[in-house]
Amino acid sequence: MRPRTLLTGCLAVLLSLWVLPTHASEFRLSYSCFFPPTHVQSQLAEQWCREVEARTDGQVRIDYYPGGTLTKAKQCYDGVVEGISDIGFSALAYSRGRFPVMAAVDLPLGYTSGMQATKVANSVYEHFQPQELQDVQVMYFNAHGPGLLHTREISVTRLEQLKGLKLRATGNSAQLVQALGGTPVAQSMPEAYQSIQKGVVDGGMYPVETNKGWKMAEVVDYMTESYSTGYTTTFFVVMNKDRWESLPDDVRKAIQEVNAEWIAKHGQAWDEADKVGRAAFLEQGNQIVPLAAEEAERWQNAAAPLLRTYVDEVSARGVDGDAVLRFTRDALQELR
Repeated sequence: MRPRTLLTGCLAVLLSLWVLPTHASEFRLSYSCFFPPTHVQSQLAEQWCREVEARTDGQVRIDYYPGGTLTKAKQCYDGVVEGISDIGFSALAYSRGRFPVMAAVDLPLGYTSGMQATKVANSVYEHFQPQELQDVQVMYFNAHGPGLLHTREISVTRLEQLKGLKLRATGNSAQLVQALGGTPVAQSMPEAYQSIQKGVVDGGMYPVETNKGWKMAEVVDYMTESYSTGYTTTFFVVMNKDRWESLPDDVRKAIQEVNAEWIAKHGQAWDEADKVGRAAFLEQGNQIVPLAAEEAERWQNAAAPLLRTYVDEVSARGVDGDAVLRFTRDALQELR
């Protein structure tokens, strides 16, 4: 009997080893993120993966691909839709015009923190459930702290001083620079560093965290606290819809619980990064320039046409632009 018992035991072990990989592979997911692995937002994304694995008792395993190694930033969303990755993390602005409702969040509404912007982005999505995102399962959104004016050699305290300045800016920030009287120059962050250093451009419009993250503090001298026109960039975390629907109810519930917790973690991380960026800026001997209340209002008024343009553009596409903008502004106001 002993040989037979031993054989039965061996067969049981082999059977279990055969079954486990099949179960694990059934819920093995891939996650594409464009942030480099050293960036705090990438680190949070990877922590999300590990937390989901823990909360689902190992039913889900997630292979994490940072730095655009699976899909590049601009291809990330379509990569999720097409199943190249199961989950993706990138910026909505890389698909300009594709997300008319969510685009309202990125407008220069006067953000003062990443937590504000992150909460507003998620509130707008929850309230409107926009059709533009129906081809994926939304996990959550996050958004960086206010984009502010940074300049080399010129301390900008009045609107008139922006005239003739060439400033690195892209997307919404480029429209803002133009509305304020400056000349926007589209460049990536690595390009901007060298351009400002060489005097090709006079500065840029970007979040405070880039002073450390992209070492911009080394090439600028002044940061104007232009909070009245502070804009943001909304980042998405989405999952392939078919993949989401293939997961069991208990797994989906666990993921949603993690999502709710990670919204605040991202907002806090953006704000902490801004603090670090501000410190790095000052360590270089640079100067922070406040705007007088009256001047801040002038900047806000100069940027106001951008809001009207947004309403007109999305309304022409069948979106109630006035309602979206009103809700977005109210959501921000409640957080002040």
